[in-house]
Amino acid sequence: METPTLTASDDNIVPAIKSRPFPVCGTAVGFLESSHHFSVTVLSLSTTASATMAKHPISAVAAVLAVACVLPSLTVAARNVAAGKQGFVVQGRVFCDTCRAGFETPVSTYTAGAKVRIECRSKATGAKTCKVEGTTDHTGTYNILVADEHEHEICESVLVSSPESRCKTPLQGRERARVFLSRNNGIASDTRYAKSLGFQKDTPLSVCAELLKTYEQYEV
Repeated sequence: METPTLTASDDNIVPAIKSRPFPVCGTAVGFLESSHHFSVTVLSLSTTASATMAKHPISAVAAVLAVACVLPSLTVAARNVAAGKQGFVVQGRVFCDTCRAGFETPVSTYTAGAKVRIECRSKATGAKTCKVEGTTDHTGTYNILVADEHEHEICESVLVSSPESRCKTPLQGRERARVFLSRNNGIASDTRYAKSLGFQKDTPLSVCAELLKTYEQYEV
């Protein structure tokens, strides 16, 4: 007998289950996840298992009812994930202000192994509702997954710590950055980009004095 396979995008999953006679449903349900692809697959039971269920019709009916109840829930969950309704990825970078300039310069470096936290708090009460930590990679970039919708919350990317002993003081004004974790703001992407966060080096590099002079001509 040919094994039926149903994907999460099929709109006829439930009607197909209801329309099939019980003997065809000697099946078990598998929920497969691979990256962002989700599918619901009907797996055939072995001949021995099918024969066992034939001897126990009550168990067979129970199994069929379980499949009919579970499949719709898995399908809805799969569609929600596929539609990106489960969360956001907050991406940003952490730099070391090697000139103590208060901003990124051509000689700023990016910090690997820095810890960053995403914090959300209620707009109404100020109570914290979410806290997730992540670590930067070798390029000083972090990607932190934050679950759920946060339309009624204020969310920020916040510096936690730096592994560099001589560049571990949070740079004033660059120690946190606002991120909007809601789909009701016109942003289609699930990735949200935060302004770069920075630590300040204890002592500026020797090249900084000359470098900072190039910025003076732009001062009003």
